[in-house]
Amino acid sequence: MPDEEGLRLVTYCGLYCGLCAQYSRIPKQAQQLRQTLHEEGFDDFYQYEPDMEDVYPVFSQFLHKLAELECTCRTGKGGPPDCKIRECAKQRNIKVCPLCKEYPCQHIISLAERYPLLIQDGRRMQKVGVRRWVREQEDRARRGFVYSDIRSPI
Repeated sequence: MPDEEGLRLVTYCGLYCGLCAQYSRIPKQAQQLRQTLHEEGFDDFYQYEPDMEDVYPVFSQFLHKLAELECTCRTGKGGPPDCKIRECAKQRNIKVCPLCKEYPCQHIISLAERYPLLIQDGRRMQKVGVRRWVREQEDRARRGFVYSDIRSPI
């Protein structure tokens, strides 16, 4: 059974948080945009564009929050708060769905319509084990892959 640290970035359904744009790409881009705006003097740009006086500080704070965003379904700070997959896994005392004897269930099959690699990756996890699978996902992340590059629209 994998330890909690090894599962830190693995969702119950079997996605890898490090491949989520919300976890990896968006915070970096938000921080980069904040930095660029600051360097270009936009902190008080509204003196030249009065219509921006009310919205820019809110926008800047929004970018700040995006830049510091850290979510994971394991802490309850990621994914839908009422996630049926998380509830099911916890009820069954399953650390990650591919380790369940009923994998893939209807919940996973439905989610896989949006995440086309989900079931294939789950089968890979079953074959090589969680630790090796996590290393493989870390390699994907280092190469810049994120699920949204191939995710199907809602």
